[in-house]
Amino acid sequence: MITVKKEGVLLQKAGFEFEDESVLNPAVIKEGDHIYMFYRAVHTHNYSTIGYCELDGPLSVKTRWEKPFLTPGFEYESHGMEDPRIVKIEGTYYLSYVAFDGDNALGALATSTDLKTFTKHGIIVPKVTYGDFDRYTKAQSKLNEKYLRYNRDAHILADKDLVFFPRRINGKLTFLHRIKPDIQLTAVDELTDLTDEFWVNYFLHFDEHIFLCPKYPHEVSYVGGGCPPIETAHGWLIIYHGVKDAIKGYEYSCCAALMDLDEPFKEIARLPYPLFKPGLDYELKGDVDDVCFPTGTVLQGDTLYIYYGAADELVAAASVSLSGLIEELLKNK
Repeated sequence: MITVKKEGVLLQKAGFEFEDESVLNPAVIKEGDHIYMFYRAVHTHNYSTIGYCELDGPLSVKTRWEKPFLTPGFEYESHGMEDPRIVKIEGTYYLSYVAFDGDNALGALATSTDLKTFTKHGIIVPKVTYGDFDRYTKAQSKLNEKYLRYNRDAHILADKDLVFFPRRINGKLTFLHRIKPDIQLTAVDELTDLTDEFWVNYFLHFDEHIFLCPKYPHEVSYVGGGCPPIETAHGWLIIYHGVKDAIKGYEYSCCAALMDLDEPFKEIARLPYPLFKPGLDYELKGDVDDVCFPTGTVLQGDTLYIYYGAADELVAAASVSLSGLIEELLKNK
């Protein structure tokens, strides 16, 4: 098994009103010697904004804003901006997040060229009703029956964990998103291609867009996107979360898989066990118990730092040898 070092708590609520409930699930990006973190900051009654800090090295906070960096400005995100991820594609930063209006949780996007001013592009994932989803996918006999079980009670299907690949693949903008219980992949020439007609056709061939399915006991309930994919010589390293329904509730673990660079639907390898899972006090007890929820990484030499939300209450970090992780994955093709 690969050895992972849990580096401890990096960020917790600091007494600012906008994050008086919790801080968690950060987007992280390194530019030169600078490491920037955009994290979910939760105010009373689960009202989320995006907080900001800059790190001094991968494990030390240098500066931290005492006010939100990004706040809701539209009805579709009126109850919060949650769980950001960030990548840089062709000089533009793509900050994806979950927009929550109090009822619906859907992937949205903001972009920037300087990490200071962001332009919001709204919800970019499908806004599909359960009835339409059932109708469009009814003929797809191999579709996991959990799709209907997990989504039956929703009017609009929750589509979360929006994560972009850090470059175009075969010329296309490519991103992961998640309608339970699997992770789906979407690729388009430009974001303007994401029309209602596009999504109807997408659901009519929905089984062709499933990227990763639950496979092992630690992810048996469902899987979801985690950190932005990392390009390696052996394939895309996918750090995602897997969920299992244990006796005391759901347990969220950090998981790893390797996918083909040119055909990312093609799974090369997957760890048959969690990369790491809840085990420390701050992961086992919090706003939501038993959670390790990875959302960002930084690579320093051969050391991969993974940033994650612990028990939905604070930000923690873990580290692992990148070459060692790839070697371990390749033992599990």
